Amino acid sequence: MKVFVKPLIMFFAVTSLASCVAKKKYVALQAEHDRVQANLVKCGDEVQDYKDRLANLQRTSDTQIATAQTTIQQRDQQLSDMKDQLNDLKKVRDRQLEQVGDLTVLSKAANSNIDNTLSQMAQKDQYINRLHAARTKADSMNLALAFNLTRVLKDGIEDKDIEVKVDKTVVMINISDKMLFSSGSFKISPRANEVLGKIAQIIQSRPELEVMVEGYTDNVAIKNECISDNWDLSVKRATSVVRTLQGQFKVDPNKLIAAGRGEFNTLTSNDTAEGRSTNRRTRIILMPKLNQFYDLLSANK
Repeated sequence: MKVFVKPLIMFFAVTSLASCVAKKKYVALQAEHDRVQANLVKCGDEVQDYKDRLANLQRTSDTQIATAQTTIQQRDQQLSDMKDQLNDLKKVRDRQLEQVGDLTVLSKAANSNIDNTLSQMAQKDQYINRLHAARTKADSMNLALAFNLTRVLKDGIEDKDIEVKVDKTVVMINISDKMLFSSGSFKISPRANEVLGKIAQIIQSRPELEVMVEGYTDNVAIKNECISDNWDLSVKRATSVVRTLQGQFKVDPNKLIAAGRGEFNTLTSNDTAEGRSTNRRTRIILMPKLNQFYDLLSANK
């Protein structure tokens, strides 16, 4: 019995030892399997990442290709436009060459005509320069005349009743109606003699001047035994001033001109009493005689 038990114990011992060895191998294999499985999952993730990156690169590449194709088309169109422009420039150049060729065959008569034209232009330039000089001289004379008038007339006269200004080639003196005449009358008032006397002194000191006296009214109609309408009143007022300058202050009548402007050529609206008062006026215009002005244009004077 004892002999039988001992081998049995040895069998169980060997079997138990073999079982422990197999279990260790199993555990080792299981660990290796888990590691391989983990690596496989990691590789799968990396493969998916590479796939995503490849898809992005593909999309980017497609966009860049499309942009490049569009740019190429634009460059082709620009190249075509430049070729068209070049052809147009060549045509223009050819036409200009033809024109130059035509110019080279101008006759001597044509060249002579050109010389004559240039000579005439030079003469015109000289005339224009003389005209400019004459205008400058006339302006200077008018400014001096206006200054003298303003200085002479300022004493005892309100600025609102009389105005002296230079307009183009003439000097104009605007005198209010109330300073020269009574309302609706063409008889010179005593106060007017003081003003007209001072103006007469300036006129007599400048024999090269002509004097035009213009009468103006407002738009209020007038008609009586002596006056037919505003035209008539304006003319009578102008002639009254001219007669006073001639008869009382000895101004040469050959220098005097009388004119009536009626209710027209207004300075402002006649809708108010103030506006009508402004429009009722007498204008004395001091202007150079035409022959005096032409003398200024003469190259010898």
